[in-house]
Amino acid sequence: MKTNFPVSFSNRLQMQMGAEASLLLEALATDSPTSIRINTAKFQAPVQLEKVPWSSHGYYLKERPSFTLDPLMHAGAYYVQEASSMFLEEVVKQTVDLTQPLRVLDLCAAPGGKSTLLASLLSKDSMLVSNEVIKSRAEILAENLTKWGAPNVVVSNNDPRDFDRLEGFFDVIVVDAPCSGEGLFRKDPNAINEWSPDNAHLCSDRQRRILMDVWPALKPGGVLIYSTCTYNPAENEENIQWLSEQTELEPIRLDVEKSLGIKELEAANNLVGYQFMPHMVKGEGFFVCAVRKLDGDDWQAPRKDKFPLAPTGKKEQVEVAPWLTDEREFFQHYENILALPTGDNESWGAVIRELRIVQAGVLVAEIKKKNLVPAPALALSIIFKKDAFPAWELDLRQALQYLRKEEWPIHRKKDGWHLMCYEQLPLGWIKRIATRFNNYYPLHWRIRMELPGELPGTGLL
Repeated sequence: MKTNFPVSFSNRLQMQMGAEASLLLEALATDSPTSIRINTAKFQAPVQLEKVPWSSHGYYLKERPSFTLDPLMHAGAYYVQEASSMFLEEVVKQTVDLTQPLRVLDLCAAPGGKSTLLASLLSKDSMLVSNEVIKSRAEILAENLTKWGAPNVVVSNNDPRDFDRLEGFFDVIVVDAPCSGEGLFRKDPNAINEWSPDNAHLCSDRQRRILMDVWPALKPGGVLIYSTCTYNPAENEENIQWLSEQTELEPIRLDVEKSLGIKELEAANNLVGYQFMPHMVKGEGFFVCAVRKLDGDDWQAPRKDKFPLAPTGKKEQVEVAPWLTDEREFFQHYENILALPTGDNESWGAVIRELRIVQAGVLVAEIKKKNLVPAPALALSIIFKKDAFPAWELDLRQALQYLRKEEWPIHRKKDGWHLMCYEQLPLGWIKRIATRFNNYYPLHWRIRMELPGELPGTGLL
């Protein structure tokens, strides 16, 4: 495909990269690869898929299908994620001990690619706070994390400066900063139209503000992982160099195989970053750098603060506890019953108290007129005990009709709640009443497109 790039962008690349710039520009005029990351807590990848070399569970697809028409995606079996950004897995593995309980913040998290990756890496005793400052995007983030099914996640809707209330709290902070988007030029043509030198400069200034605002929330010895989807040094290594001049930190050098084609960028103060470029890797433009914090104070748990949520009533606890495979503590927020991990009420209480929460833990059920309505998040959680409810295995068309929130006559003898599944993966709930049922799939999640007459086989993977 022929692409016209802004002259100022091409000129800057020429100054930045020399003769190599033409190779990058040629690569940016080719089609973007499609890649997914498998949720192994729910699903196993087909063996014929090509592996993303720096990811344990990332795979390339030969072509981009209509993911909307695959119930496996809606069930959280996989996440459609750009391959280069999956390198976050390698950064985390080389910088922290994943066998330990960690408190991790994904600061600029929507729509959820890096958060779902982090959730799969962390131990069952860890906590992930997944934050998005824009409310509408925070709702999308919450939906994607709910479908992924990880139980120890908090979704928040806060500005970076709000995290100074949790000084020294996090072991790891990931800042995938809003940027000028140069690395997305072939994936998103609108990114080309929105690019300008002035916008790139504004992005650099905003990234520095974000870094300084969230820095106090990182504990001494904690790891900051900074990334962008741009090639611009002013938004990448120069920002980390600037941060090193404002704070006390040490660089972290990663062990990266040269054969992968990932470019190592040296900066002042022994800092090093890693740049992905589509003429060298099968992926989009991506920059990442990790540093360790040396200054500041550890978080001090409040001594007398009461936990911000009330325990659920004993009757409700007895009813919902058998629905989960793990032991959990149950709390009530208005009419909602939440399942939170046992044994770390101080950390969970601090986060829930200090941040604007979209969701926390697993939403198990809603209390309606003294009856319990099982929540969509329960069906999708990896700690849900699937045999707690009668299940109905759907074929492809039925599953898509369900995801469109349609209803149709059924012939089942037992009234009450039924779990709707596709290839044995839960999608959500129906409630049978006589010869019909009510579809409880969330209205704002529903598939809006019309179903084609012929569907693509029994699945897209």
